[in-house]
Amino acid sequence: MGNRSGSRFQASGFRFGALPALPRLAARRPSGVARAGRRTASVGVDSNISSFQGRTPVIHDTAFIDASARVVGDVLVGDGVSIWPMAVLRADEARTVIGSGSALLDMSLVESPEGSPTTVGEGSIISHGAIIHGARIGSGVLVGAGAIVLDDVVVGEGSIIAAGTIVTPRTIIPPNSLVLGSPGKVLRQTTFDEREGTRKQAGGLYRKSRTYLTGE
Repeated sequence: MGNRSGSRFQASGFRFGALPALPRLAARRPSGVARAGRRTASVGVDSNISSFQGRTPVIHDTAFIDASARVVGDVLVGDGVSIWPMAVLRADEARTVIGSGSALLDMSLVESPEGSPTTVGEGSIISHGAIIHGARIGSGVLVGAGAIVLDDVVVGEGSIIAAGTIVTPRTIIPPNSLVLGSPGKVLRQTTFDEREGTRKQAGGLYRKSRTYLTGE
């Protein structure tokens, strides 16, 4: 799991690379969401989606971004991603990539400091109030509420970071690990049912976000 050369992994029906492929990324101005549908947002400090020093978010047409969320700088948001109220993605120093079908829940923070780009693989969930700071999160991962994952951490696919856990810098979490504590330690392997639960939760968030997009 420590290999950062772009090796690909597979679990629970999701695929993840060091920088997840983002098919059909729209080369358009960033979009926000207002009430029953999407609106085109101006790119600037007064928008919830803004450039920084020439770095502009690139957002897939099918992504849902709540109007109260903030997306800044060199951020790539994949298809079917959902970003919920008051979540923040700030990439004013290094790139952030959010893979297809992932969800960033209310008040979560994803920041990419200089030299430590952040990636979130496909079908992963960053729960309420969680912080991802310059880390690499695999596919099908659940980061629990209030958990903190710090610089240059690598979290393997299919893992669960328990609520309130702190994963210290440069920790390597093998695939399919349940991590608990401060500092976070691998407690055991995740079960098939736990990984399936993450997959189903991600699917449910995707379906709910479609309702927010269409207002139906």
